[in-house]
Amino acid sequence: MKPIRSIALIAHDNKKAEMVAWAMKNREALADAVLCGTGTTAKLVGEATGLQIKRFLSGPHGGDQQIGAKIAEGEIDAVVFFWDPLQAQPHDPDVKALLRIAVVYDIPIATNRATADCIVTAKRLARSEEDGK
Repeated sequence: MKPIRSIALIAHDNKKAEMVAWAMKNREALADAVLCGTGTTAKLVGEATGLQIKRFLSGPHGGDQQIGAKIAEGEIDAVVFFWDPLQAQPHDPDVKALLRIAVVYDIPIATNRATADCIVTAKRLARSEEDGK
């Protein structure tokens, strides 16, 4: 498995608090990664954790597409995307395009806490194996 060095963080409005709580719980592991995220999500996680996070536009204004482009350019290794399956999103085609590009480029994409925890664990394992620990 390719080591996970850069992680994109995205959360729909009803999931932002969950993303912040998850990021705070996993702050130490996330500190080892290059982080980016869509507008408000990146801002909230950065403020709560003190981590440096590159901010893209908000999802409805093109942030999902910006992150998709960075995946295609090989600059993002994993995505943690807490999306709200029970709420219609006006930018749903962008969300689907982001999910599609992650699959096309075979990068891990977590859409809930359980899978996000697996990605952070894999990140730690990849780093440990690389470091010879």
